[in-house]
Amino acid sequence: QVQLVESGGDLVQPGGSLRVSCAASGFTFSANAMSWYRQAPGKERELVAFISSGGRITKYADSVKGRFTISRDNAKNTVYLQMNSLKPEDTAVYCCYVRVNFRDYWGQGTQVTVSS
Repeated sequence: QVQLVESGGDLVQPGGSLRVSCAASGFTFSANAMSWYRQAPGKERELVAFISSGGRITKYADSVKGRFTISRDNAKNTVYLQMNSLKPEDTAVYCCYVRVNFRDYWGQGTQVTVSS
C-alpha cells in the first residue's frame, strides 16, 4: 500500500534553515508528481510546493517563493523540502502528498516550529 513518511521537523530560530524529507513506498515513485502541504493551528491546509515526476517542473506558494526549494531523488524514493530564511509564520505541520490511481494519499506530517 502507499506509504508516505515525513521526517526532519524541528524547532528552529527565525532566519534559520531546515530540510524535511518524505520517504515514499507502495507505488512507482518516479512516475508520480509530489507535493508538500502545511497546516498551521486554526488555519486551512496550504499547498507549499509541487514537483513533477521527473523533477523538471516545480511550483511554489507565493509565501515561500525564493525561500523554499522542493527536490526529489527518484533512486531513493524521497522528496525533500529545503526551507531557508524561516519565519514564525512558517510554523506548521508539513505533509507530503501524492495522487495515485485517482486516490489521494497523505503522510502523517512532521512539525516545524519557528520561534526564538
